[in-house]
Amino acid sequence: MADSDSGMLQPWQAKRVDWRVFACLLAASVVGQIAVIPYAFTLLNVSARPMPVPLPVAVAIQIVWGTVLSAVVILLGLLMAARLGLGTPWLKVWLDGRFDRQRFARMTAFCALLGALGGAAVFVLDRYAFAIFVEPITPFQQTPPVWQRVLVSLYGGINEEVYLRLFLLTLVVWLWSKIRKHPAPTDLQMWTAIMLVSIVFGLGHLPMTAQFMPITPIVVIRAIVLNGVLGVLYSWLYWRQGLESAMIAHFSTDIILHVLLPSLA
Repeated sequence: MADSDSGMLQPWQAKRVDWRVFACLLAASVVGQIAVIPYAFTLLNVSARPMPVPLPVAVAIQIVWGTVLSAVVILLGLLMAARLGLGTPWLKVWLDGRFDRQRFARMTAFCALLGALGGAAVFVLDRYAFAIFVEPITPFQQTPPVWQRVLVSLYGGINEEVYLRLFLLTLVVWLWSKIRKHPAPTDLQMWTAIMLVSIVFGLGHLPMTAQFMPITPIVVIRAIVLNGVLGVLYSWLYWRQGLESAMIAHFSTDIILHVLLPSLA
C-alpha cells in the first residue's frame, strides 16, 4: 500500500463508512446499470423475445433492483474495506479537498496502460491461441454498434469492480482475517483471495458466452485463463492503489477489447 501522502489508506486509518463515498459509488453504479442496457438488448436480441411485462417496466424493475443490490454491496464493501486498509482513497481525498492532480494523472495513465495491454493480450489469445480449439468469442463483440460498446465499458469498469473487488475480494480477505483473529491482511491472504476471486471473475463470463456457443471444458478453461488474468491485474491494483485504479484499468481493457480492436479486426 502506498504511503498516506498519496491519499492511500493504511490499515485502521478509517473505521467507518464515508457516506459521501457511498453516494458517489452508488450514483456511478446506477449509471453503469443504465449504460449496459442497450448493449445487452442488442447482443441478446431482447426485442425478438416474448416479454412477460412491457419492456419499459422490465427495464425499470431491473434498474431499481440493481440499485438496491448495489447499495447493499457498496455499504458492506466499504465497511469491511475500512477495517482492512482497502477502499477508495483517491475519491476520499478528492471529497476532502486534498486532491493531487499530477499524482492522479500519473496513476490514471499507468492503470489505463496496464488495462489496455491486458485487453490486447486477451484479444490476441482468443483470436489466435484458443481459436485452435474453440471458436473465438471476441467476434461477437462486433455485433452491437460502437456507442453501445463504449457504454458497456462503463458497466465493466464501475459495476463489476464494485461487486468483485470492493465486495467479493474484500469479503474473502475480511473473513480470513476473522478466522486468523488478526485484522491486518498478510500478502499470502491477499494473493490467495485474489486468485479465488479471479477464478470467479472468469467463470462469471460463462453465462454470456453460453448465448453463443455450448459450454465445454475448453471454453471454461479459456474463461478462467483470459478473464482470470485480468482479474488478477484489477485485484492487485485495488489492493495496492485503491478501487479507482482497478476501475480505470478495467474500463481501459473494455475499450480496447470491445470497441477498438473488434472495429479493426
